[in-house]
Amino acid sequence: MNQPLAYVHPGAKIAKNVVIEPFTTIHNNVTIGEGTWIGSNVTIMEGARIGKNCSIFPGAVISAMPQDLKYQGEDTTVHIGDNTTIRECATINKGTSDRMKTVIGNNCLIMAYCHIAHDCLVGDGCIFSNNSTLAGHVTIGQNVVLAGMVAVHQFVSIGNHAFVTGGSLVRKDVPPYVKAAREPLSYVGINSIGLRRRGFESDKIREIQNIYRLLYQQNYNNSQAASIIEAEMEATPERDEILQFIRDSQRGIMKGYFSSN
Repeated sequence: MNQPLAYVHPGAKIAKNVVIEPFTTIHNNVTIGEGTWIGSNVTIMEGARIGKNCSIFPGAVISAMPQDLKYQGEDTTVHIGDNTTIRECATINKGTSDRMKTVIGNNCLIMAYCHIAHDCLVGDGCIFSNNSTLAGHVTIGQNVVLAGMVAVHQFVSIGNHAFVTGGSLVRKDVPPYVKAAREPLSYVGINSIGLRRRGFESDKIREIQNIYRLLYQQNYNNSQAASIIEAEMEATPERDEILQFIRDSQRGIMKGYFSSN
């Protein structure tokens, strides 16, 4: 850790085997876990809690003040889990009085120039491709993939194992296990490739497909579809997760895709 060209505040708590490259600045009230590598020209500000074996690349700014005019200097934090990689010039803002923290899970990859705003909660195993942006108060489940230049509206939720295609504007909630594409953002099938890669069996994938056929392809409204799914389909963790997501949605879930041709 002994890097004379970096500035580390005496109040920062840095594990002994952390590597800090030149011209990095680490402020007071920062914790960095064992085995983490901090590249050159990184700025880690007050309130950062960084886990073990992370990699933070040059130009990243972690735990800067929220870009929210309501922020009044509350003592808030950013939590980054173990084995997470933050690539060049990504920015992650700390929380406000709403949630008091911004959270990035374990084993995530946040690519170059991504922005994660205040009070976002990001689950384990997520991949955000270059220039993807989360507005404030967004909730992202586990193993979610955002392709490049995705923009997510504030307060949106995206469910586990979802995939959002590049350049998408996410204004509504995206349910678990689905692929989302087009403008306006719409259901275009389930994320079958991602599910197979994560060990889902064919029978389980078909079950999820059947649930979404009822929801998006049978001309039911969301309440009708949820009632039919609950009454007619066997109770499984995946079925119950999808139903709970629909019922908990505050912004409403995205629509199915209908061709204008």
